[in-house]
Amino acid sequence: MEDLRVFSLVVRKSSFVAASDELGASPAYVSKRVRVLEETLGARLLHRTTRRVALTEEGERVHRWAQRILDDIDQLVQEVGGTPAQVRGSLRVCSSFGFGRQQVAPALGALAERHPRLQVRLELFDRLIDIGAEGFDLDVRVGDEIAPHMIARRLAANHRVLCAAPSYLARKGEPRSLDDLRGHDCLAIKERDHPFGVWRLQCDGREQVVKVSGPLSSNHGEVALRWALDGRGIVLRSMWEVAPLLAAGVLVPVLPEWVQVANVWAVYPTRLERSNNLRVAVEFLLQWFRTSGAADGNWQTAGPTGP
Repeated sequence: MEDLRVFSLVVRKSSFVAASDELGASPAYVSKRVRVLEETLGARLLHRTTRRVALTEEGERVHRWAQRILDDIDQLVQEVGGTPAQVRGSLRVCSSFGFGRQQVAPALGALAERHPRLQVRLELFDRLIDIGAEGFDLDVRVGDEIAPHMIARRLAANHRVLCAAPSYLARKGEPRSLDDLRGHDCLAIKERDHPFGVWRLQCDGREQVVKVSGPLSSNHGEVALRWALDGRGIVLRSMWEVAPLLAAGVLVPVLPEWVQVANVWAVYPTRLERSNNLRVAVEFLLQWFRTSGAADGNWQTAGPTGP
């Protein structure tokens, strides 16, 4: 256990000397503990240079396991000994490109400021992540399709709406029904678990699926939104992103009675259900979105967005 703690500290500090300073031990002691761990596991864990250290591929895997083991030990001490668990170690978070950059990143920055011993790593993807298989602790996800073996807590209310620039509608006309969308330039997005070119929409308890197409498509929602602002077509985007643009009039609703429910969720594997780091992070995110008004779907005041 001591070797795992020393190794994790070296990774966090990216330095044997800095780790030894925090431990109050000599650099030789730190180097020896890491070397013993490497010999025990039969794998090289760190690339060493005169200026810094970096994880090898095997080191990445060992570091993830070390954090899980150390978190479990902290949880054990808290439950049996009654001592408060510290928020420390690493937390790997994933999210989608746009939402991760605009909404999750500021929240995690504030979380790290509040808990300086917590090392937060955020990675953004245009695909759905297998959290357990890929070593993530938390997925902050937009969309209500969640695997039953995962735990999910709703962070904020959200839905997607159809919208376009006034210049596009002045040129192409405004659709009066979902069937009319087939004759319009629709900006399709291949993003995470969204089926490409397929819009599943609801109205008064009814659901209808529309296959759309157009001359422009992308795997990045912000690119499609930029095209919509330029008058290139109709886009289906979340209220968290377009609410300020609709309020400003640079985008206008299209067929506003049709929406796609896509709430914001904190999703994590059951094995981390009792993780103190995860509990603190999720509670912080809940409060963050509640304070911004987004928890109730009021994205008007949830922070700056736009082109």
